[in-house]
Amino acid sequence: ETQLVESGGGSVQAGGSLKLSCKVSGLSFEAYSIGWFRQAPGKEREGVSCMPNPLGRTYYKDSVKGRFTISSDNAENTVYLQMNSLKPEDTGVYYCVAARGSCLRGDYWGQGTQVTVSS
Repeated sequence: ETQLVESGGGSVQAGGSLKLSCKVSGLSFEAYSIGWFRQAPGKEREGVSCMPNPLGRTYYKDSVKGRFTISSDNAENTVYLQMNSLKPEDTGVYYCVAARGSCLRGDYWGQGTQVTVSS
């Protein structure tokens, strides 16, 4: 069974940092693109960052470039999202996603972790 389990969400003040983790099991980690989406209240889910496989350029949503960094630990089948200089507009539920090819395919999803940034 394929599982993606997120952790690391929480509440912080603007300017703070959080690091999200996504533990992946049940699939060949190196064969999938892994990334993060988020959904704010009343808004559509949007892509935040994606590490493509086969290897390609890492994607970041324009509004998070320079503040967020995606990384992976292949030995632990875990993907991270380091989020610095957080803004209230970063508030939302963050979802880990795994997919063949583009992250947009969204083959597998985690349950989500809440990030709340207060001003």
